[in-house]
Amino acid sequence: MEDYSGTLRKYMPEVAAPIISRWINDTGCLLKISKSRSTKFGDYRAPYRGAGHRISVNHDLNPYAFLITTIHEFAHLKTWQQFKHQVKPHGIEWKDNFKQLMDPFLQLEVFPQEIKDAVVKYLENPAASSCTDLHLFRTLQRFDKQSEQIFTVEMLPEKEHFKLKNGRIFQKQSKIRKRYRCLEIMTNKVYLFSPIAEVDPIQIK
Repeated sequence: MEDYSGTLRKYMPEVAAPIISRWINDTGCLLKISKSRSTKFGDYRAPYRGAGHRISVNHDLNPYAFLITTIHEFAHLKTWQQFKHQVKPHGIEWKDNFKQLMDPFLQLEVFPQEIKDAVVKYLENPAASSCTDLHLFRTLQRFDKQSEQIFTVEMLPEKEHFKLKNGRIFQKQSKIRKRYRCLEIMTNKVYLFSPIAEVDPIQIK
C-alpha cells in the first residue's frame, strides 16, 4: 500500500491527506493533478477498457477547494461502484455519498469556520459543482492566493466588454434569473454566463 500523503499535502490541508491517500489505495483510483480548466474544477471517469477509476483535480485550487472537489469526485466513484450507470450523475445516491464522505472532514475540523458553515449549508442540497453554489464558491474564493485581482461577470457594469482565456470577446448584458446574458462580438450570439465566471475586462473603442 503506497502512502500518497506527502504529495497530497502540497494541495490540501495536511490532516486530510492520509484519508484521501487511503481512499486512493482502497479503490485503486488514479488521482491526477490537472492543469487549470475554466469549465470545471475536477472530474471522474469510470473504469473503461482496462483502465481503472480516474479522478482529476485542478492544480491551482486553494487547499480547501481542492479537498472539496476531491471528495465530490470520490462520491462519483462510490456511486458508480454501487449503481454503475443506473442512476443520475448528481442524483440522490450521489448526494448521500457526498454527505457521507464529507462527514469525517467536518468532524476533524479541517475547514476554517466560515468554510465549514458554507459546506454545511451546501450539504442540505449538494449541486453538480461547488462552483454552482454561489455562497460556497465565494467563501472558498476568499482563501485564494492571487497575485492580481480576479474579475467575475457579476463585478462588471452592464455593457462592459470582457475576454475569456480562449480569446473570445463578449459584452455583458441584462441578468436573467441567476445568469447574465452576454453577447459574443464575433458571432453576435447570446450566451448565458454564471455570475462567478472569471473574465478579463477589456476596453473596445
